[in-house]
Amino acid sequence: MARFLSILPLLAGALAHEHHGTSLFPRAEQLAPPTFGYHGLTGPLNWFNLNQTTNEMCAKGTHQSPIDLSQPFLLASPSSNPQISLSNAPKGAEFINLGTTVEVMGANGTLVKQGKTSNLIQFHFHSPSEHSINGVYYPLEVHFVFQAEDASLSVVGFVIDIGGTSFEPLGALASSLGEIPQRGNETTTKPLDFARLERHFKKHGTYQYSGSLTTPPCSEGVAWTVSAQPLSVDTKAFNAFKGVLKFNARYTQNNPGEVNLLQHIADTL
Repeated sequence: MARFLSILPLLAGALAHEHHGTSLFPRAEQLAPPTFGYHGLTGPLNWFNLNQTTNEMCAKGTHQSPIDLSQPFLLASPSSNPQISLSNAPKGAEFINLGTTVEVMGANGTLVKQGKTSNLIQFHFHSPSEHSINGVYYPLEVHFVFQAEDASLSVVGFVIDIGGTSFEPLGALASSLGEIPQRGNETTTKPLDFARLERHFKKHGTYQYSGSLTTPPCSEGVAWTVSAQPLSVDTKAFNAFKGVLKFNARYTQNNPGEVNLLQHIADTL
């Protein structure tokens, strides 16, 4: 049975998926109305105008995410991957519908990248995928958000394709989505097993680059690692995710270091 949230994250000015629950945007007692969306005047093309002070990087940043992942960013050898460790959650974890995504909090894990250790804060989903791989988009994408003691953020992403059996914990999460159909709903998931997902990450190469949050305020300096090999989800599970997420993906940005697309348009008017 779904519960209405009594303790929900309140973000300083925005429900920013990648920052949600971190020290920069900690949880608070009430859920504020979303200050951004994915359609019309609340969508990505207008995020800057929704708040020109906090969302400046959405229109002017030059290391924005997501991007099309291609050979220049590919680390072919899995031995070059960061070290990831995800603890199973035998009693489940908190599963929240924020209105702009669904998010899992309370799972534990660490990421060691370039000698720095970061702790898992939360993970959430986008539909369709935000990153594309060599121009190919996927039905879903999941982002695992890690934060280090210096408050820096690292995100590990997996694109998700339809077919075969669902990678766990995707199947377990999909079975709980019916309990959180609306913004403000929360539930406790079934037990979560990350073993297969962790093995998948260690086995395959990754794309790595320095980018940004994919939601307002689009802050840069986020260390991205995206698995080059998609996860899989069965059709029933995908439909469960799609039915709740609808469309919640930012459009592809220029490669890191290139001009922001919105800035380019503004300069040519």
